[in-house]
Order: sequence, then C-alpha cells, then structure tokens
Amino acid sequence: MSSLPLLLCFFFFTSFVPLFTALTSSPYLSPTILPQNYQKMLKNFKIYVYPPPETLSFDSKVEALFYSSLLHSPFTTQNPEEAHLFFLPFSFHSDLSPRSAARVVGDYRTEFIYWNRTLGADHFFLSCSGVGHGSDRNVVELKKNSVQVSCFPTTPGLFIPHKDASLPPLANVHAPTHAPGSKSTSHLAYVRYNWVKESNLVEQLLADPEILVESEPSDQMTYEERLAGSKFCLFEYGPEISGIGEAMSFGCVPVVITDRPVQDMPLMDLLTWRHIAVFVGTSGGAREIKRVLGRVVVEGYEDMSGSAVVASKHFVWNETPQPYDAFHMVMYQLWLRRHTIRYAEREWA
Repeated sequence: MSSLPLLLCFFFFTSFVPLFTALTSSPYLSPTILPQNYQKMLKNFKIYVYPPPETLSFDSKVEALFYSSLLHSPFTTQNPEEAHLFFLPFSFHSDLSPRSAARVVGDYRTEFIYWNRTLGADHFFLSCSGVGHGSDRNVVELKKNSVQVSCFPTTPGLFIPHKDASLPPLANVHAPTHAPGSKSTSHLAYVRYNWVKESNLVEQLLADPEILVESEPSDQMTYEERLAGSKFCLFEYGPEISGIGEAMSFGCVPVVITDRPVQDMPLMDLLTWRHIAVFVGTSGGAREIKRVLGRVVVEGYEDMSGSAVVASKHFVWNETPQPYDAFHMVMYQLWLRRHTIRYAEREWA
C-alpha cells in the first residue's frame, strides 16, 4: 500500500488535536492507540466476500452504502486464506423467516469450507432490523457466533452487545466546517417534532420556556438553525434517535431519554459515550431532566459539546469513503473483532 493514504489519515486525525487537547476529557476510549491501530488496519485487514446472489437489495440506504463501500475498498481479497473475516453478502430482511436464513447459511457452509472452521465466528453480515432466533443449527450459529451489523437503533432482543455492531445513521444536515467551540445559544434544549413522543413528558417540556419543543415538522434551514442555537438536543430512545449524529455535528449535546441501559450506540468500541451524551430516565419527568442538564452546564458542557463535534466526524458517510469516516470506523470495529474463538465442531441431532 502507498504511504499516501497513511499520511492523509495521520493529518486527518492530528487536525483534531488542538480541539481535544483543550478538553478535559476525550471522546475516545483510547485516543493514543486509535491512530496506530487504524493505520495497522489499513495495511493489514483483509475480508473475503462470498459470491453474492444474482439480485441483492437492502432494507436501508446505509446498508447499501456500506456494502458498496466494502466491495470497492482495498480491504477485500480474492484469497480466502489470507482473510481475517468473511462477509455473507445476503440481505437478511426484517421479514426473512428463520428457515430462509438457515438455508442461506447452509448453502455457504456446504459450498465453502470456511464456516465450519469457526462455526461462523469469523463471519459477519448486514441486517438492519436483526436476525430472529431459531432452532436450526445454521441460525443458532449465525445468531450466536457471527457479527451482526445492524441499523441504529437496533431491534430490542435481536442485538448482542460486545459481539454485534450498529451502523452510524445517515445524516442530512450541512454541519459547520469547524467546531463551534463556545456556542451562542438561544435555548437550553431543543426537541424536534417526534423526537419525544411520550405525551405527559411532551406536555411538561412544552411548559418550560427554556426548552423549544416543535409541534410540527420544521424545514431543513430552521432545523439546522435550532440545532446550532441549542445547548442540548432531547431524544426519546427509539427510531427518531437516528438524528443523534446530526445534533452532534452542531455541538448540540444529545440527551437520550430511556429507562433501560443502551448497549447499541454506534461505535461503542471507539467512543466514550458518557463524554458525548447525557442519559436520563423518564421517572422524574421534565423537572429531573432539566436538573440534570443544569448540572452538566455547570460542570462540563463545553467539553461535552466539543467532544460531540469531534465524534460526529465519524458519523459521516461518503459515496467515496474518506479517512476516519463512518465506513472506516465500522471497519475498525470489525478489525477489533478479527481475533475469533475457534469453536470445536460437534455433532448436531
């Protein structure tokens, strides 16, 4: 590989150093190790892509973009013996039955020798909504052993933390070209239309003059102005939380409202989410949410806002992948999973 891509990656990463040296906490789990490991990944990581079916379509644009980026990347190899991981090029749609999923895996394990070497532990696949459970050995191995790459937020019960990974959602904003730093804000918090749906909580938030709650969808320009003019962006954990990357790019600190642990945040192996977002339950209502936000404003808002901006760079999807963008950071998570457990084969009834 030419040294040029590595130099580009170095300059891309170090361009953020002035920003997070000014922060008391980094958005990264391992800020000193990341650039070194990333360059090793670029040089060494190899993936063998099985022959795809004649027609291949996906549930979401982000899945299709990841697949296209993978196929045109230097990570793929025609030699399966040098591959670290194997990719199953099949769309595991939300309406795919366990029997159909079992048939897909069965075909690949019959035609190729690689699945049986690890019982699928060095394989990964795309499934926006996640693969359901089944009793067939092929489905059991797919679900238990293989890495599932899902859309965010994932379907409850169909995502296994620490094994599976979620795709950063597509963003549809024109983010500032530089970090906002100490932002000038008009609102303490912003709730876009449908970001919070629980009716009692919405009523409580509406009653607070410091919190802007939309009662109808805003146009794109207004949306971006409100992201830029708010300290916090409130999301009820659910489908609408896919806008989290858009909020982060404007330095609007995400506030995730949920009563259960969130274990499917994008880039969990890369980012320290407690330095980027606030997680709060619903039991205390708007009063408790505002109390928590007030504490963050006093104790470390500027750091969180700056960390959110830095982390948002890894949520950017490009038609032609760029260093450290969403595609490359999903690949980095897969790179971290390349050391698989070699499961011993056993007889199935």
